[in-house]
Amino acid sequence: MTILNHEYIKKHITTNNGKEDVPYRWSHGATDKHLGDGILIYSLIQFFKFKSLVCLGSGGGFIPRIMSQARFDLSEQGFYKEVGMEWGDNGSTYVVDACNKFNGVVDWEKEDSFFRKHFNPKFIKQTTEKAYYDFFVKQDFNLYSKIMNKGGIITIHDTDKNYVDNFVEIENHKGDDLSGPSEFVKTIDKRKFEVINFFNYKEKSEHPTSSGLTIVRKK
Repeated sequence: MTILNHEYIKKHITTNNGKEDVPYRWSHGATDKHLGDGILIYSLIQFFKFKSLVCLGSGGGFIPRIMSQARFDLSEQGFYKEVGMEWGDNGSTYVVDACNKFNGVVDWEKEDSFFRKHFNPKFIKQTTEKAYYDFFVKQDFNLYSKIMNKGGIITIHDTDKNYVDNFVEIENHKGDDLSGPSEFVKTIDKRKFEVINFFNYKEKSEHPTSSGLTIVRKK
């Protein structure tokens, strides 16, 4: 018996009800039973007991699933009275996506999608900048980091320049531009934020690798 429920992971996190793979899971280094860099997101939420979680853009809902699951599991572990994915005292997961097919196509826009029916996140169909003004009180990081509490965390995906430089275009992802995040993280003010990179890309790796995850914590 492993510590992780691989059958649940395969049915709900890495595939849509055991059918098609969750889009873009490959960019996290995930497989049917392996969460890739998603395990880092899950661990952070579990460790810090974060309740307000915001995902800015998600092609297949891979990371928001893990966000919601981590909060649900905290309830099951006895940290909150209500046990549920959403609308309880264990907080909320917000997914912000304009669904405009820019640098990725979502497969969960419809309310009856598996992701939205099972995990029931709060969906804001706006560009991330407009959503900030309409729903949360420039340019994602600068805006959201201002309202984040001390000790709050922002994670940035696609930050490994080695992965980006060696990215091989695959079907349905031609033209995807991954260069922005890897360049942006170089500019983060380390006087205000702690920055740690999780990169595991290797050329000719025998195993799936992540496109890079950078964790930024407000001092």
